[in-house]
Amino acid sequence: MADIERPGVNAGRLWASGLATAVVAALLAIVGIMIARGLVEVAVLAPKGEGVWGNANTFTYALLSGAAALLATGLMHLLILAVATPRQFFTWIMVLVTLIAVVLPLSLTVDPGAKVATAVINLVIGLAITIIINSASSAALVIRRDPPTEQWHQPPNTY
Repeated sequence: MADIERPGVNAGRLWASGLATAVVAALLAIVGIMIARGLVEVAVLAPKGEGVWGNANTFTYALLSGAAALLATGLMHLLILAVATPRQFFTWIMVLVTLIAVVLPLSLTVDPGAKVATAVINLVIGLAITIIINSASSAALVIRRDPPTEQWHQPPNTY
């Protein structure tokens, strides 16, 4: 009898990668806002008078970006345990969520520059989360091999 294979996940490695991804996503949000406000002079998430660092909205945006990375990690963990091709489903889900995050600011009634800058920042953050978590999941994926169950067979009763 052959060993029985079933997928598993090294949860510690996956969630450590998810936490690192959350830091990357938060920093991407901050850098994106700094570039938009400082170099392009577009007021993203704050009135023009707030400067490059902006206001509390910058911090909130960074926190939400980090939270999105942690949610993505949870999604990947669930998919690894539940579906046949977790990385494929994860990629599709994340691409669609990222598209929503790109299109949403474009539908707001704010300055066109702010719309585009926010959409680009969301795109970069979404793609970074997707790529990093997808890559990290392959390192966290484990195949568990259960030994076959030996069944004791009695000879037929010949009474």
